[in-house]
Amino acid sequence: MAESAEVALAGLATTLPRLPVANGSALNITELEAKYAAERDKRLRADKGLQFADLSTTPEFAYLADDPWVDHTAMNKQTPVINDGDSVKFLVLGAGIGGLLFAVRLIQAGFKADEIKFVDIAGGFGGTWYWNRYPGLMCDTEAYIYLPLLEETGYIPKHKYSYGPEIRAHANRIAEKWQLTDKAMFRTKMKTADWDEEGKRWKVTMEVNRGLEEPKKSIVIHAQFIYAATGVLNFPQIPKLPGLERFKGHHFHTSRWDYGYTGGEPGETPTLDKLKDKRIALLGTGATAVQAVPQLAAWAKELIVFQRTPSAVDLRGQRLTNIAKWKDEVAFQAGWQNARMVSFAATVSADPSAVDIVSDGWGKLGTYYALVGGPSRGVLPPEEIPEYVTYFHVLDAERTNRVRARVDESVKDKTTANSLKSWYPTWCKRPTFHDDFLPAFNRPSVRLVDTDGKGVERITEHGLVVNGEEYPVDLLILSTGYRGPGEGDGSPAYRANMVVTGRAGKSMAEKWDGSIATLHGVVSHDFPNFFFPGPSQGAATANYTHLLDEMATHATYIIAEAAKMAKADKFYIEPSVEAEEAWTAQIVAGAGNFAGIVGCTPSYLTREGDVEQQRSLEQQMKAARGSIWPLGMVSFAETIKAWREKGGLEGIEVEV
Repeated sequence: MAESAEVALAGLATTLPRLPVANGSALNITELEAKYAAERDKRLRADKGLQFADLSTTPEFAYLADDPWVDHTAMNKQTPVINDGDSVKFLVLGAGIGGLLFAVRLIQAGFKADEIKFVDIAGGFGGTWYWNRYPGLMCDTEAYIYLPLLEETGYIPKHKYSYGPEIRAHANRIAEKWQLTDKAMFRTKMKTADWDEEGKRWKVTMEVNRGLEEPKKSIVIHAQFIYAATGVLNFPQIPKLPGLERFKGHHFHTSRWDYGYTGGEPGETPTLDKLKDKRIALLGTGATAVQAVPQLAAWAKELIVFQRTPSAVDLRGQRLTNIAKWKDEVAFQAGWQNARMVSFAATVSADPSAVDIVSDGWGKLGTYYALVGGPSRGVLPPEEIPEYVTYFHVLDAERTNRVRARVDESVKDKTTANSLKSWYPTWCKRPTFHDDFLPAFNRPSVRLVDTDGKGVERITEHGLVVNGEEYPVDLLILSTGYRGPGEGDGSPAYRANMVVTGRAGKSMAEKWDGSIATLHGVVSHDFPNFFFPGPSQGAATANYTHLLDEMATHATYIIAEAAKMAKADKFYIEPSVEAEEAWTAQIVAGAGNFAGIVGCTPSYLTREGDVEQQRSLEQQMKAARGSIWPLGMVSFAETIKAWREKGGLEGIEVEV
């Protein structure tokens, strides 16, 4: 460890507060790490990610992923946006924030809206905000940086953290402003994309879902460019619990909320009046449950929350936007939103030069850059990594202790309070922020069933079983998340459940599973004209919109500059092998900066504990190649911006 880090570690270790635990004893940093390890070990399972069933590939439970919002009858009467045999210049996979940003940046770069077509399995714009409409839903980073294109649209979010319906409406606002509303082919799944060398374009097969009353329709089109804005958490999953198929009560996944059963409709404070006589089981205590529990608690006759791993829940501080002060305090200069995004990302990455103008709980985390990278330590040599991880634990202890103390302050029952305390570092699971989640457990109608890391044993016809005890319920709500971005080969093709075959019959799955390489995390050799917004070899930050915008800006710049160079309709773009290997070398060199993830409690971030396995050198190298820019989001954005300003598309091959 560098001398300055050694001094800091020694100083922090001597001043570290004693950390109270349930039995009244206290922990030092060594004991804290041991406590973290013990809690993690309870949750490690031999089946890892296989403990979950991906609803997109599990026919017997596929109904749990059906679209509850789409009106098939109305949509079947509309003229198709894309027809069999069509040729498309820009095919955008995904009509959420990432896809919309790419389309807008294309238009701003001089391309026409008519040249753009979206494809999405959903029935409308919004991406995750189309699917998720559960009660209490809101963004967990500030709306002023999360909602894209606020400066361009002039829209002012109603709250510091926007609720789901407002975000979905903003997606439609963007589509309307840039004349993209009629450019989307909804209810459509990409199946395959095959590179046509002679035509310098992609042959794409798609399947259109026309509802239960009509057969699905397959079509084949050609696209010059593909942008895979498919997100990272796309496909709902459920645990493989024995007996779910025999459960006689009602059940659904949180991403497909059934308001027909619960009453109410999506909104800030929905009236779930049909739950007044219902006993409800909520399975899961992740970020979704943290937002849904207060709403369910207010209406249910009885709410039983089943927990395997508690969330770390800090104060959110939700409040209305002060419209009178908006122009003075937020939108006070041109470029204000990007500046605010940069300030937030720099603060989360612990950049010593950061000025925190967002001022929320994210800015007080201190150590989240163990997950997203940051500039303060540079790229670590291997011999410094073990001490560095301990150094992070020392830095993190004050904050995690405070979050656990907040549970004691908020929850009256001590047994429940102790069960709700998170015993893992800040960076191991996405931190949550909420003002009403913890107090909900003070209601006599709300009960926590802590499974001590084991999870629910099985489901009966009438309820859930934990430690041999059955809990009868009328409604089972599965708040069990999504297939992780690192499952499978982790490629853009895998994240879209499609097969992409590039030049000379090389599949994207093959490249990602063997030796991933990209240039700037946005384009890869052997897959011409196919772009994607990372995350592998890109960057990460708590505000995903920031990364999506940087990647959309970068991809559109490459395409626009290449078009000028080609001076022809048919051309293709791809990085040289040398350029993408040089970029990959920088990613690999910084992979050790993320060593803190080893030892984390199982989650999608650790592939449910898969990173704990002893790996071969080959497996370690593969993981390192799939890492992200180690110096944080701001450094990444500055690096690719400098590449653009240099001009010449260095490392990019443009062929006609």
